Amino acid sequence: MAGRFRKLRQRFGIAAPTVAVRTQIPWYLRWLGLAVMLAFSAALALWMYDAGRRFAGFDRSEVEQEMNASRSELAKLREEQGRLRAVSDAADSKVSIERTTQLKLAQQLKAMEQENARLREELAIFESMLSSDTASAAPLSVLRFKVEPDVLPGEYRYRVMLLAAGARRGKEFQGRLELVVGLTEDSRSAMITVPGTEDADAANFRLGFKHFQRIDGIFRVNPKARVASVQLRVYETGSTETKVIQNATLQ
Repeated sequence: MAGRFRKLRQRFGIAAPTVAVRTQIPWYLRWLGLAVMLAFSAALALWMYDAGRRFAGFDRSEVEQEMNASRSELAKLREEQGRLRAVSDAADSKVSIERTTQLKLAQQLKAMEQENARLREELAIFESMLSSDTASAAPLSVLRFKVEPDVLPGEYRYRVMLLAAGARRGKEFQGRLELVVGLTEDSRSAMITVPGTEDADAANFRLGFKHFQRIDGIFRVNPKARVASVQLRVYETGSTETKVIQNATLQ
């Protein structure tokens, strides 16, 4: 009996253990409080960081204003660049048109000079035909015979001016001409006749005129060969005898 009483005194008396009473907080309130604390800490840290930058002379609003101003200036510069590029393209187009026009004018001027030279040459021919010296000249003569290289290798341009004078004046001359070309290649010499038997432009070598006739054409040789001499021969239709023989002036 005494032992049971002693146990009761230990549980409820002065020697009894201390009992702590705690209030139970729901878990979602604890998480909400933690989130609020973290947000407050982040806001405080951001404020302290911004305050530190301001204290150091860095203002974010001023930087944003400067960036906006820079963007606006960049947009203006790009717009100005586009305008200047359009002006430059227009100027280039104008220069190209002017160059094309100048080239055409130069070509027209060259053609006019050639035509002027042709007219002067024909005038000289008519004056020669009307002179007394020409009246006693040969019935058929060569006023000009030139041969010069053309644009492509192996191509040569020939120019011939024939004049009918004396007793033949007023009568039409019918005939043909041919070129005897002397070639050298690898220390070897050769002779060819133009037009050959297979030349398609043999009709260009036919002659038919009363007073004078100009012949302008091209003949071709092996590009590796060198033209050493060119001789002009004129034949009258129905005859194998040469009426005129003339050596070319090579240019």
